[in-house]
Amino acid sequence: MSEVTSHDFSHLSRAAAGLAHIFARPKTLAALCVIVLAGLGWFYTAILFAGMDGSSIVQALCGPPLNPSWSAIGIAIIALMWGAMTLAMMLPSAAPMIMTYAGIADTAARKNENIVSPFALAAGYTTVWLIFAVLAALIQVLLTHAAFLDNSMKSASGLFSGAIFVGAGLYQFSALKHSCLARCQQPLPFFFTNWATTTSGVFQLGVRQGVYCLGCCWAMMLVMFAVGVMSASWMAGLGMVMTVEKLVVGRRFTHAIGFALIAVGVGIVLATFAGQWSAKAG
Repeated sequence: MSEVTSHDFSHLSRAAAGLAHIFARPKTLAALCVIVLAGLGWFYTAILFAGMDGSSIVQALCGPPLNPSWSAIGIAIIALMWGAMTLAMMLPSAAPMIMTYAGIADTAARKNENIVSPFALAAGYTTVWLIFAVLAALIQVLLTHAAFLDNSMKSASGLFSGAIFVGAGLYQFSALKHSCLARCQQPLPFFFTNWATTTSGVFQLGVRQGVYCLGCCWAMMLVMFAVGVMSASWMAGLGMVMTVEKLVVGRRFTHAIGFALIAVGVGIVLATFAGQWSAKAG
C-alpha cells in the first residue's frame, strides 16, 4: 500500500488527523468495506442461528410455517435475513473488484486528483444484492405457500431440489454466465473506461458491477432453496466457490462446478424416484 505524503493534517487534532490519514488511503477503506459489511452479514446470520432454528424463525415472523403471511413486515424480515446472507456470501467475492477500484483511486490520490471513497462503490454493489434479497424473500413466501419448502425452510421435494441443482449447473455453461463472469474477473478495463469522480458516478459504477455479479451468481444463490435457506455450511461453501470463481481466469473451474451441480441434481432426482419406487413396491 502506498503512503500518502502529499496531505498535511497537522492543523487537525491527533484523533481527527488519524481518521484523515485513513480516509486518504483508498485501499485501507476498501479493505474496511469488505470486512465491515461482510462481517455485519455474518454477525446477523449468527444471531439468527443462536436465537432460534429455521422453522422457529418462520413461525415467529411470518405465522404458521406452511402458510407465511404476505404482510409487509413478514416479507421485510425475511428480506433482512436474505440481505444478511448476501452480504456474508457476496462481499468477499467482490473484494477483488473493490480493491481494483481502490488501487486506481490510490494512484489518483497521490497525484492530488479528486477521488471518491470506495464506500460509494460498495454501496452501489450492495444495493443490487439487497434488491435481490427482497425478490428472494418473495420467492420464499411463494414457495412455502406452494409447499415446495417445509417447516425448516428446506426443499420438501427431491424433484424440486434436483431441478434447482441441474438448472444452476446448466447455467454455468451459458453465454450470459461467462459474459458477466468475465467482467467480474477483470474489472480494471471497466473502471478505466467508465471512471467517475463524483459520488453518484461511483455509486452507479458499483450498481453496474453488482448487476454483472448478479448475472454471474444468481443461479448458484438459488441453490439455497434446495439445501436449506439457513444452512451455514452451504452459505460458506457457496460463498467460497463464487469467490474462487472470480479469481481463477478461464472456464475450467466454472465448468467443473457446473458438472458437479448437475451430477448432484441428477443424483437427487434418481434417489427420489428410487425411494418412490421402493415405497410402492413395499
